[in-house]
Amino acid sequence: MRLRKIARAEGFLKEHKEIVVTDLTDFNIDNCFNNNKEIHLEIGCGKGQFSINMAKNYQDINFIALEKYDSVLLRAVEKYLNLEEKPTNLLFILSDVLDFMPKINDHKINTIYLNFSDPWPKNPQAKRRLTNINFLKQYQRILVKDGLIIQKTDNLDLFNYSLIQYKLAGFKILEEIRDLHNSNIFNITTEFEDKWSKLGPIYYAKVKV
Repeated sequence: MRLRKIARAEGFLKEHKEIVVTDLTDFNIDNCFNNNKEIHLEIGCGKGQFSINMAKNYQDINFIALEKYDSVLLRAVEKYLNLEEKPTNLLFILSDVLDFMPKINDHKINTIYLNFSDPWPKNPQAKRRLTNINFLKQYQRILVKDGLIIQKTDNLDLFNYSLIQYKLAGFKILEEIRDLHNSNIFNITTEFEDKWSKLGPIYYAKVKV
């Protein structure tokens, strides 16, 4: 599906510098939240439902919601701004993950969430998958000791591929669930998940550095 470009997105996001980072030039993760709480990162936050609700439910954790498309992040920020009680432990960042990773110092992130990442189904596209071993090596650098990756997907091929990549990269698989919504795991959903979980199972993996 082709992404619809929203002309006002760029300007809107820049108007809300208190909660949105649109320029990584002077970005310093140590100054993001001005506290020493854990930092959790969602890569590809989409319209923001997951990160916003995580921040509301876990106020003792800081959350970064990363999204590369301004027209998509616009919707996430609007959703946040419409809340009566806005969590203060959430920061939105407009950036491609490849540009963002080099800005993070070693061992700063406690948990990475990969929610319904693009499966890039063709073999030549494998290197673009967010669970490709080249990405996993970057995650290892920024994750703390015993840091976690938590993945959800509706794509079985991507899930099976990811499990192999985790093992190749030296991650320990803690949980491997092939029907999340029929498990007893507490689960905060994404917009995509709410729609597509009715059509088939959601696959879930939790792995540790």
